[in-house]
Amino acid sequence: MDVLVAGASGFVGSRLTPALEAQGHDVRALTRRPGDYRGAGRPVAGDVGDEGTLRTALTGCEAAYYLVHSLGTPDFESRDVEAAEAFAGAAAVAGVRRIVYLGGLGRDGDALSPHLRSRREVERALGRTGVPVTVLRAGIVVGHGGVSWEITRQLVAHLPVMITPRWVHTRTQPIGIGDVVRYLVGVLEAPEAEGRVFEVGGPEVLSYLDMLSRLADLQSRHLFVLPVPLLSPALSARWLALVTDVDVATGSTLIGSITNEVVVSDGAIRSVVPFEPMDYDEMVLEALVERARERRLRQRPRRGGWLSRGAR
Repeated sequence: MDVLVAGASGFVGSRLTPALEAQGHDVRALTRRPGDYRGAGRPVAGDVGDEGTLRTALTGCEAAYYLVHSLGTPDFESRDVEAAEAFAGAAAVAGVRRIVYLGGLGRDGDALSPHLRSRREVERALGRTGVPVTVLRAGIVVGHGGVSWEITRQLVAHLPVMITPRWVHTRTQPIGIGDVVRYLVGVLEAPEAEGRVFEVGGPEVLSYLDMLSRLADLQSRHLFVLPVPLLSPALSARWLALVTDVDVATGSTLIGSITNEVVVSDGAIRSVVPFEPMDYDEMVLEALVERARERRLRQRPRRGGWLSRGAR
């Protein structure tokens, strides 16, 4: 099947494209700079904000993945909806038969954060032109390079004593990045997945405090937590910016979502794509191993450099 992936160079897309190729699909990776793209799939020029370029990129595709989200800009909600509308319009003109979108968990009846509300608005925007949309909603995705995971890892690495706000007791259902990719690949050709919304998560419901504590235990670190009743989202975002790599704007967007409980309430996906997802400890260890492997590769001396020449 000819498949286009929008967001192919991102945290999820960079893992999805090789998985789709392994299943025999002809994968196109949407990018604004095809000459710079180094991932799996065939790079095709296009911009999610430019419907004209999207029509060209999508021509001949039977399906498309939409993995694009904006973070860290004040107008991210309007930008995300406009991009989704352009993508859906181009997909309809190109004759695409299915769009697969990765959104966010959260009960519709809750007062959703702007971030999660934006994910819902994107779902609706993608479906407005009549192309069937399959939606997977996930909470925290654990894997090396993911923003939410990196915040968790860096908090434990940098703060043996942690002053925490109330949101650390909010419940979530983390899922490993490898399992997210298995679900995304699995729904592509499943007839029963067309036009449906699925919730995906790992086997455990945990609070953010549970996640921090379990990570600390796995790394043999001592973590002392001191809850603070009053710590506003704005102060929490600045606190994250001080002790992690995340910037204040992105931190503020994510903190707003952390106050919403994100737990799977419908396990229908398990009958469409049946397998046993990793538990939290497994996904954490996999993320830590991948990070260590990447760091070793970065530190390895290059062949032909001054070190190898001097050793001759």
